[in-house]
Amino acid sequence: MRLMVNLRRNMRVAVLTGAALLSGAAQAQTAVITADKMIDVLTGKTVDFPAVFVGPDGRITSIADARTVKWGSDVTHINMSGKTLLPGLIDMHVHLDGPADIGGYRGLEFTDSFWGMTAVGSAQAMLKAGFTTVRNVGSSNRNDIGLKQAIQNGYATGPRIVPAGYALGATGGHCDSTFLPPSLEKSDKEEGIADSEDELRYQVRRQRKYGAEVIKVCATGGVFSRNTEPGQQQLSERELRVIADEAHQWGLRVAAHAHGAEGIKAAIKGGIDTIEHASLVDDEGIKLAVARPRPVWFSMDIYNTDYTQAEGAKNGVLEDNLRKDREVAQIQRDNFRKAFDDFQPEKIARYTDKKVHALMNDAGIVRNRAKIEGAVASAKGYLEIMDKGPGFSKFLWDFVDGKPKVNQFKTTASVPASTPVSIKVSKELGARGFKFVGPTIVYAFMQATGMVNDHLVTCFCHETCSGKLRTPRLKKK
Repeated sequence: MRLMVNLRRNMRVAVLTGAALLSGAAQAQTAVITADKMIDVLTGKTVDFPAVFVGPDGRITSIADARTVKWGSDVTHINMSGKTLLPGLIDMHVHLDGPADIGGYRGLEFTDSFWGMTAVGSAQAMLKAGFTTVRNVGSSNRNDIGLKQAIQNGYATGPRIVPAGYALGATGGHCDSTFLPPSLEKSDKEEGIADSEDELRYQVRRQRKYGAEVIKVCATGGVFSRNTEPGQQQLSERELRVIADEAHQWGLRVAAHAHGAEGIKAAIKGGIDTIEHASLVDDEGIKLAVARPRPVWFSMDIYNTDYTQAEGAKNGVLEDNLRKDREVAQIQRDNFRKAFDDFQPEKIARYTDKKVHALMNDAGIVRNRAKIEGAVASAKGYLEIMDKGPGFSKFLWDFVDGKPKVNQFKTTASVPASTPVSIKVSKELGARGFKFVGPTIVYAFMQATGMVNDHLVTCFCHETCSGKLRTPRLKKK
């Protein structure tokens, strides 16, 4: 999932109500959804007994009090008693036809149409996870456009898709095919690849012609391409401006893949709307974004590396790609460590409003006030456990009786997102003031620290990790 940071104003999003609002023509008549509570993202509060009215187009028309409002017999009533309605999430950067567990040259094991088939499952999984809109920024064979049409016409289940079709880029750049020798390359350029302003303008028009609703361009090198570096600028400011101007003329926004500082600044100056990754952005880039009259959004990814470094080699990701992933992620993590006093809870717990304000102006981190204030609250909760209890490590390991749990899963579909234990840990941490410690996050922590081994039985790490897992020495400090 990508966190979108608007550097001038918050982006307004449509509030859509979870899996009850399956997109497309399936919502044929007006409906009302009732529940015990609803999260109001505009106020940050919960609303008791909401009645959410939905029009024929699947969009919310009004919200009332279910205890007093009336509706006609022609309105379909969806009763979610005992539940809390969560506004539909929006993921601004996905590649639905790019399975994360297939990397490097392993992609050559599959036929061309394979990738479009995987997108169907990915879309359904996204919807089940609560995402009602996704922006697919680049796909092969226009799989995202085809899938959007299938969902709209009732042949597939998934969220609303804002498709880009093929991503634009320079020959030999991140969006080009970079893994094959010349003898196996196409005689013509790959779709979306261009090497002049006129060719780039044509590619914008071509992608829009065949269904793109957003234009994706690669302004710098990337992690998972071959023979490119994330910091390399690959299109000039002038070329990026041509792309942005042409797209804006057609009423489309443009997303630019940009890791490196110079590529980020060129994209901002060129009128690009969203900067994807923004891993190596510098202070000058932040100032340019803030000063530009047309809003700029940064699409930040922070957690991808955890998965890539843990599973990448098994999935076929080449070592050079893993190296680039480590380097980029380390810079991101160093920025966070520096900003948060080397993650020392004693210091973080004493942060004042002045310090929080300073962090909100730190270009090196994702600046989210709720997350920053949550870190302060969690540091205080941690210190309380350390001072009043047997220590934080023992506090956690007592939930599993001090012994790692080794599971025997055969498929990734069997691995849960949370468990009764992680739910219990989440509640206990929340009671002590910790923030952003839901059951899923807690379970991921349990996996990462060895409290649970969820490697598949077919994975070489399963036996290795099982042999190494031991009850830790539990110290108070």
